Amino acid sequence: MTRADAGQLGEDDVIAILLTQHARVTELFADIQTATGTHKQQAFDELRALLAAHETGEEMILRPVSKDLAGPGVADARNKEEAEATRVLADLEKMDAGSAEFDRTLAEFQAAVTAHAAHEESEEFPRVLANCPEDQRARMGKALRAAEHLAPTHAHPGAAGSPAAQWAVGPFASLVDRVRDVVKGATKRG
Repeated sequence: MTRADAGQLGEDDVIAILLTQHARVTELFADIQTATGTHKQQAFDELRALLAAHETGEEMILRPVSKDLAGPGVADARNKEEAEATRVLADLEKMDAGSAEFDRTLAEFQAAVTAHAAHEESEEFPRVLANCPEDQRARMGKALRAAEHLAPTHAHPGAAGSPAAQWAVGPFASLVDRVRDVVKGATKRG
């Protein structure tokens, strides 16, 4: 399963949505590497929000299905990778995006995120595609979009890697994050 295969799937197919997001994550990492100043921070903020929503959606919608279809070992390994990525993302958010420490940590983070996506694309997604009917994947895609719309926009390490915690904490964390984002945006403009 490759990102190029996303266009062959239905628009609402959960795997197509996730593959398209993987491609956007790759683009954002490249943008951050070449950007400076405000643009670099904005690109990181977009990456942070995308990854927070993406991982929440995967843990809530995809993982329960992939646990049955790809096996608990595959699902648990992806959840553990996501939990670690969320911890690093939270650390990155506290750093100055213009610092050498940020660049070093971001490079390590990018390698981990790239490896995680490759595991999903080679171990998890093909099994879901092969064993989950198209109409169910479309329903999952719609549910994924809804979950991502309500997902937090910042990393929350306490809920990461656990679908149950995402369901319990996610909506409240999302509300707090969105208020924080509005306040931060308002203070930057004033």
